[in-house]
Amino acid sequence: MDIMVNANYVMYNQAQGKEVVLAEMVEKLEIKGGIPLIGDVFIGGAKNAALPALAAALLTEEEVVLRNLPAVRDVRTMLKVLEYLGVKNERINESTIRLKAGTPTGDTAPYELVKQMRASVLVLGPLTARHGEARVSLPGGCAIGVRPINLHLDGLTKLGAQVDIDHGYVHTRAKRLKGTEFTFAGVTVTGTENLLMAAVLADGETILNNCAIEPEVGDLAVMLNAMGAKIEGIGTNTLKITGVERLKGADYSIIPDRIEAGTYIVAGLITKGEITVRNCRPEHLRSFLDKLTEAGAELEEGKDYVHVKPSPKLRGADIKTSPYPGFATDLQAQYMALMTQAEGVSVITETIFENRYMHVPELLRLGANIAADGHTAVVKGPTRLVGANVMATDLRASASLMVAGLAADNTTVVRRLYHLDRGYEKICRKLGGLGANLKRIN
Repeated sequence: MDIMVNANYVMYNQAQGKEVVLAEMVEKLEIKGGIPLIGDVFIGGAKNAALPALAAALLTEEEVVLRNLPAVRDVRTMLKVLEYLGVKNERINESTIRLKAGTPTGDTAPYELVKQMRASVLVLGPLTARHGEARVSLPGGCAIGVRPINLHLDGLTKLGAQVDIDHGYVHTRAKRLKGTEFTFAGVTVTGTENLLMAAVLADGETILNNCAIEPEVGDLAVMLNAMGAKIEGIGTNTLKITGVERLKGADYSIIPDRIEAGTYIVAGLITKGEITVRNCRPEHLRSFLDKLTEAGAELEEGKDYVHVKPSPKLRGADIKTSPYPGFATDLQAQYMALMTQAEGVSVITETIFENRYMHVPELLRLGANIAADGHTAVVKGPTRLVGANVMATDLRASASLMVAGLAADNTTVVRRLYHLDRGYEKICRKLGGLGANLKRIN
């Protein structure tokens, strides 16, 4: 990409981005609570599977078609990153997109885009592997805690890349990566995905140990195999990758979003409603569903649905978040909101992120009885929730405030709605279809 055009592109997007963010910051969600939800709701594609799948399009010059793509803000941000790198995209319909990387015309993911979404760092592995060079802005921390990418960089170095950090950017170079054996010092989802995408085009065999085994990681591996990669051990913490010269295109459908499904299950339970959450995979929610059953929830499971029955006698149940297949940290905030309506005491322990209780003060504004200290929060219930103005601080915190507002008396207004838009599509349409009374307002 020509340097002047590149600069103009950044300036344009900075200006446009400021306007969009300002508009989204003043958007609010107004909820008139106390209405039991009734009906069917269909779950979209997994945001956390869609983002690496989009990045994987950089690994081939051929067309990649992605189906069941969620219409969320983070997907739009990743598409901006890919466009900046020269990847063309064409919408086939609301949930299907065609991508063609051809020969990458850029190797830089700038700060202006990476700061909007940490997952932008997922272009580092595929760009290094196929283009031979990548410059990606360091993502830094986020509202829920610091999430460094040192494990990504250690792995790329072991694969033979030269890694430098200069003026806030990671700069990697490699004529061709070389197969190796690498053990992650800690479990990292994006780190596993990044090195997996790098290793598929490396020369020789790569073995990755202590990998994350989240369904989204497995979904990426299945997609890469459909593109011609040779990956063994999918679904386990050891992945064996035999590098290939090139990858081909693919037509791939992204798995359903287990976190969106869990959020709607909580919404049904907290309103004492009766809903069926469709197009989901209950096996991806095993720890979560088992804990809800322990807490007295009445659930019926099918191959691709969970039916939530009215469950008026919920009781407190303790949880401790942990990597998959444990209780997902991304469902901790929603579960906390639910436990405000359960009989007794629930002890919630967060082990993944250090700042993931920022929703607690906002739940207290609604009438919850919660005491948080360090990594532990104690919830006493049931308490009467009453509508109030609350502020979302991150994606999952906004979801907890939304479901609490559905159960609260009177009107709840959730501010900073753009957090919710990062991971939930068509919120008003989906909840409105279940009978909820809510609307977006400026």
